Amino acid sequence: MTEALELEISVPEILAPLYEPRRYKVMHGGRGGGKSHTVAQVLLEMGTREQLRILCAREIQKSMRDSVHRLLKDYIVKLGLTAFYEVLDTEIRGVNGTLFLFAGLQSHTVDSIKSFEGVDRVWIEEAHAISKKSLDTLIPTIRKDGSEIWMTLNPDMETDEVYQRFIATPSPDTWVCQVNWRDNPWFPQVLEEERQKAKRSMLADDYAHIWEGKARRVAAGAIYRHEIEHLYADNRAGRVPYDPRIPVHTVWDLGWNDSMTIAMVQVGPQDVRVIDYIEDSHRTYDWYVTQLEKRPYRWGTDYLPHDGKTKNAQTGKNAEMVLKELGRSRVVCLSALDVEEGIKSARMMFPRCYFDSAKTARLLECLKRYQRAIHTSTGEAMGPLHDEFSHGADCFRYLSQAAEHMLRSQQQKPLAPVGGGWAPLDKEIGW
Repeated sequence: MTEALELEISVPEILAPLYEPRRYKVMHGGRGGGKSHTVAQVLLEMGTREQLRILCAREIQKSMRDSVHRLLKDYIVKLGLTAFYEVLDTEIRGVNGTLFLFAGLQSHTVDSIKSFEGVDRVWIEEAHAISKKSLDTLIPTIRKDGSEIWMTLNPDMETDEVYQRFIATPSPDTWVCQVNWRDNPWFPQVLEEERQKAKRSMLADDYAHIWEGKARRVAAGAIYRHEIEHLYADNRAGRVPYDPRIPVHTVWDLGWNDSMTIAMVQVGPQDVRVIDYIEDSHRTYDWYVTQLEKRPYRWGTDYLPHDGKTKNAQTGKNAEMVLKELGRSRVVCLSALDVEEGIKSARMMFPRCYFDSAKTARLLECLKRYQRAIHTSTGEAMGPLHDEFSHGADCFRYLSQAAEHMLRSQQQKPLAPVGGGWAPLDKEIGW
């Protein structure tokens, strides 16, 4: 038995419930609230009173520098616990058997994470970045009686998994606490000066996110950030009913390993209504056509990107041919258009767009998170990132190419693709 230590630790009053039993404890807010510093001290103090196994986790941990290992090490020194805790390269050990472990959750599978079954406390730092997959893998593993999962985060986006699951809709076994700079009695003067400077110089949305912990609606640096903000300000995302008097056109971004995306659209003289959306992968064309035909829409034209004419080496057929064989009689392949020109075209179309927020939620999420790659040396923005959100954004870009033809075809003034745009169709050619 080791003799209990008397420690003086700095815990803001708002975070005192950390000492009360609760399965989930979620602390969110902006810079300077003292969330991580408080949790580090409380866990170290708890570890001196009883033998605990504590997992310090984050989504990605490439090295110990990515973890809270250094923060805990610093507080071991500040609290005079160097005789109690032994700080090793990959773990921290207490003389009473308390053990701090460190892991990146993304690298673990259901089988590999079983080594954490006996954990008493989990501390997930930067929890806004934790994926649904990681949570679904971790949570069933932390099953010891009285075990708890603690999370600290500055919320990133409203649609992040942790925000939706634990903050927006918390369950009775969850303690949620918003803690900001004003809640920290030890908020340093140097940070107060930085905060005041930020309030004067930053965009209001950026200040609210960084210092007040407000979740973003659109990702920082999103290509369509301003267009999305205007979309919500103008109430153009909501319920958009199907109008049976107008045909529903589809716009496709083709994929197999990558996502296949299909937007369903109705156009009028003044508006472009995105009423439905499909996104999936590793599905055949007949599966997608079946999903379309289940919907009670009167169909117009299916618009494919220019590679819809590229033939498969094994079958000798292209996407245009396959769709026609599956009964989609009106199929058009768009001409190739430079990505940046397509983005400009999409920006110009945005003010006319209305989205069904329920049926096109995934497409809206893609547009909110569509970003550019950043050069690691210069910090300059480059071309758009190719990631899980780019396929929906590409589909929307193709829609901006096709929208004019959709309207003209409804007015019986068909156009043919020429270069990056459309020209009147020669009546003898037909589609």
